[in-house]
Amino acid sequence: MALSNPCVPRWLRTGVALLTAGVLVACSPPAAPGDSGTRIGASVNQKTGMIGVKDGGTPVKGGTLTFAAVGETAVLDPAKNIYSATTGGTEMSAIFDVLMRWDSASGKVVPQLAEDLSASEDFKTWTLKLRDGVAFTDGTPLDAEAVLWSIRRYVEKKGSEAPLWKKNVAEMKTDGTSTVVFTLNARWPGFDNMLAGGPGLIVAKASDAGKAFTPVGAGPYTFARYAPQEELLLRANEKYWDGRPYLDQVRVIFLNDPTATRDSLDAGSVDIAILRQPDLVNRALADGLPGYLNLLALTGLPIINGAEGRPGHDKRVRQAMQLAIDPKLISERVYKGEGIPAAEIFASGSRWHTSAAPLPHDPDRARKLLAEAKADGYDGRIGFLHTQDVSSRNMALVVKALLDHVGFKVELEAARTTQDVIRKVAVERDYDFAGWGITLRESDPFSRMFAALHSEGGLTHGVPTGPAMDAVIEDFQAAETQEEQLKVMARFQEQWNEDVPALTFGPISEFITWRHQVHGVAGSATSVVLLGKAWIS
Repeated sequence: MALSNPCVPRWLRTGVALLTAGVLVACSPPAAPGDSGTRIGASVNQKTGMIGVKDGGTPVKGGTLTFAAVGETAVLDPAKNIYSATTGGTEMSAIFDVLMRWDSASGKVVPQLAEDLSASEDFKTWTLKLRDGVAFTDGTPLDAEAVLWSIRRYVEKKGSEAPLWKKNVAEMKTDGTSTVVFTLNARWPGFDNMLAGGPGLIVAKASDAGKAFTPVGAGPYTFARYAPQEELLLRANEKYWDGRPYLDQVRVIFLNDPTATRDSLDAGSVDIAILRQPDLVNRALADGLPGYLNLLALTGLPIINGAEGRPGHDKRVRQAMQLAIDPKLISERVYKGEGIPAAEIFASGSRWHTSAAPLPHDPDRARKLLAEAKADGYDGRIGFLHTQDVSSRNMALVVKALLDHVGFKVELEAARTTQDVIRKVAVERDYDFAGWGITLRESDPFSRMFAALHSEGGLTHGVPTGPAMDAVIEDFQAAETQEEQLKVMARFQEQWNEDVPALTFGPISEFITWRHQVHGVAGSATSVVLLGKAWIS
């Protein structure tokens, strides 16, 4: 099977990326503990975590659950895909299961496929205990050696979190057949989040037995069929370690139209779907649909190429661009007044929100900085690469108007396909600034901070990085308590104001919602949902 990876890490620089519409705002990471909330639009109160989920009573066995994905995901190899709800994370979790799970109610990482994970006092040694008797669907045991093989494969094949893993994990070794010990180079209280993501999807050796990757795991479902532009079909694993799933099948379809997705949910032809447009999310919440909601920071925004020879190489240009941005106007013109207009990275309502102020909307200061850059030879021209869907076009027009207003000369470049944007940004880095997404989710923003903003990260795509931001990100890694973490997050905002790697104008919400007849869905990291206990009444 070959398919899509939205943010295109370095292992795809020489390959072909097959991406679906919408991935640029999906590059995609989960929910904060239960009660934090914020106001979206005019009337709908949103909070991260499970919303409107009720006990359905006695589970019913059988049936097919139809899941409307954001886009088509044919790459089911964890080493060649990013682990998020919008890029096949739910499908991969169904096939492979995941060692640990992010629990939004407690705000903690808890065991899933694993039995236990514990840390030493200095958070440099982590011990993973596996459940007894777990086997892959080909009959081979999922033991400590299998975990080591799968994670080493992930790192060797340069999975999206491989650079972070290689920088931090000094050694992996088995201690008997059911225990794996990880020794780290540095203190890392949040290491458990790694095993709730891509490295925690355990792949059987049989997956690589043929010429092409065939997904073989120990999850609640097995891969049955993939028909391009039609469906991905998964069947119940009769010998799943946690008992045979209630459902017989999970059918993943690709509608590629958010309004049609909601209409299909209402009509009953779809059982579960992902909504990301603010107006559709608000409507679903107002209608009382149950689901799993997550606030996403730094997503669906223009990243800036800081390479030498580009306008964004000059810090004054980048800062002038942000100072010219009016988040409220973008909310009105692009999202019909819905959403959370905010220039800060983590808006009020996020558990990572701090008192550190973002760069304000200040056209006069923007003009001054731009004038300084022009006095040194810059002509004010800058190109904005974007896709051709309605929201992206509207955003491009508003951003152009705001930047032109302070003296820029923005030249819009509408890419023919999403794949063209991927190629120009991630492979060729041939852009000035472009619609994209960094996407920091509530459960663990660190791994994506490292990947997209650390100088050793694999998903920087030309944005300005450097020692100062590296130090902030590494300090966040070492922070243990919420108080310590928030102090670093304040510094992160301040350093962002200095560097301006991208333009910010507010988070968006990702709502994985389902019909009232669906029960037993569990939330996890990066907005992924687990379907091992799902059933339909």
